[in-house]
Amino acid sequence: MTARPRPLPQRFFARDTLTVARALLGHLLVHQGPRGRRIGRIVEVEAYRGPRDPASHAYRPTPRSLIMYGQPGLAYVYFTYGMHFCVNVVTETRSRAGAVLLRALEPVEGLEPDGRVPPARVAAGPGRLTRAMGIDRRHHGLDLTRPPLYIADGGAARRRMTRGRIVSGPRIGISVAMHRPWRFGVERHPSLSRPFARSRRAARL
Repeated sequence: MTARPRPLPQRFFARDTLTVARALLGHLLVHQGPRGRRIGRIVEVEAYRGPRDPASHAYRPTPRSLIMYGQPGLAYVYFTYGMHFCVNVVTETRSRAGAVLLRALEPVEGLEPDGRVPPARVAAGPGRLTRAMGIDRRHHGLDLTRPPLYIADGGAARRRMTRGRIVSGPRIGISVAMHRPWRFGVERHPSLSRPFARSRRAARL
């Protein structure tokens, strides 16, 4: 990929969280950093809604999670399990909390294999994703509608990838509200963090 991908506008993110989560699939996460440009195509996400979602960081707001009530399109980055960072994109409108966790990417450009996993799985999972993309707490609060870290239009490749292939299932790694089928992904994609079970909870959308 040689041309600069076109950032998505803020209005893309200023919508219902579940709508944004599904719509993100197939678009590109781009990081223009000191080590050059890194690009991954989004193939798996999880939606977290506001105070009525017990699994959401907005359920019991902390200084860290107040960003979920802020401007749509901001990056919400946090450290978890004492091991790795996770990156989310803030959704909804101001004062209405929501965010979508980016769970997995298909490598497109600049995501180098670490030798421990197949190349397609270098960003398969929230922690692998942030390591592969060079994302950490320095990126918390950045506007994801412009460089250096942004989400870009996936173009025709996105439409081909997602047509009839978006599936949903229960969220992963939480202890409450697990039944809500708010994990979305591209069916059978090799870069998924975990396959989607064939059940009503993973129904084709």
